[in-house]
Amino acid sequence: MRLTVRSTRASVSLVALLVTGTLTGGLPTGPPPSVAAADTVSAQKARAPQLRVRTVARGLQHPWDVQQATGGRLVVSERDRARISVVRKGKRRTLADLSRLVWVSGETGLMSLAVDPAARTLWACHGSARGGTHVQVSRWRVDRRWTRLSSRRTLLTGLPSTSGRHGGCRLLLDRDSDALLVGTGDAAVGTNPRDLDSLGGKVLRVHRRTGAPMPGNPFVGASSARRFVWTYGHRNVQGLAQRDDGSVWSVEHGSYRDDEVNRLVAGGDYGWNPVPGYDETVPMTDQSLPGEQQDAAWSSGTPTIATSGAAWVRGSQWGALEGTLAVAALKGSEVLFMRFDAAGALTAVTRPPRLQRLGRLRSITSARDGDLLVTTDNGARDRVVRVSPR
Repeated sequence: MRLTVRSTRASVSLVALLVTGTLTGGLPTGPPPSVAAADTVSAQKARAPQLRVRTVARGLQHPWDVQQATGGRLVVSERDRARISVVRKGKRRTLADLSRLVWVSGETGLMSLAVDPAARTLWACHGSARGGTHVQVSRWRVDRRWTRLSSRRTLLTGLPSTSGRHGGCRLLLDRDSDALLVGTGDAAVGTNPRDLDSLGGKVLRVHRRTGAPMPGNPFVGASSARRFVWTYGHRNVQGLAQRDDGSVWSVEHGSYRDDEVNRLVAGGDYGWNPVPGYDETVPMTDQSLPGEQQDAAWSSGTPTIATSGAAWVRGSQWGALEGTLAVAALKGSEVLFMRFDAAGALTAVTRPPRLQRLGRLRSITSARDGDLLVTTDNGARDRVVRVSPR
């Protein structure tokens, strides 16, 4: 199969951009990144909303993900407790205790969820100690009242893990096909990201029901693990989000520098190659490698802020923030609203102070009404909050 791999070569660091907004829900107050952006600042600022933050679930510990089900229900995973909860009208109940199934170590445990309410199906990415420590994707059926899981199936297995470091795993249901996208960490093994037969440091595409490699995968004809690979050369993928134009974007942790937001291109190499050993002084996107590497659409520079989950902001009620990519930060304890043009170039970053008071933030999900669901990850008294424009 012929591959088309393009290099965007348009990476913009947070420091270089100089557009860190300081108004609640407002636009950047620093110099705009382009003349075109400058022409629209006044109009956008007038339409930017104030933000309302409401707690919808309390008493959680390291909640990794939150997704919507039916009837106003939210489904929440907790990494170390290996517990899936259903939250409705402020009340939490346990949907499943997976502690006998899930291997918990360091950054690895019960992580990302994907939910198809219409099919009453739930997917989870989690550590597993069965057959040696690794990360896998499991699928369940859910009963009509969202009180019980059944018919578990292992959809994908063998995602590498060692100590649990860089075991990150993010799931995303493709809107335009039956694909389930799986973003993985490199397990802190330097050879994994560019080894096409390792599932670590990749974004994978599998059929959401059968676990088979998706037609159209760059290496789908292979007999080895590379048939699942969509993109490679990643360090630790933490977020996946699909734009209205169908493009898929990833968010990943940098080393001591350069957290990244990437626009994914089939067969793309994103340039992380920390060898020999695990040399974290190398660039996140190493343009000296053979072939062509995809530059990040955004990078943090130094220091990192530990970018995590992400969601595209939808709905005219968001004013100037509509159409931005909302990215959560753990170490940075904030949400960054990034605006990219149609070509994928960064034009502005907004950082509302209202969302800098919640501590470490892990996941962001766009609710069906356009609100954002955000999980905190402070290790104690964590919660899920709903963020909406006033």
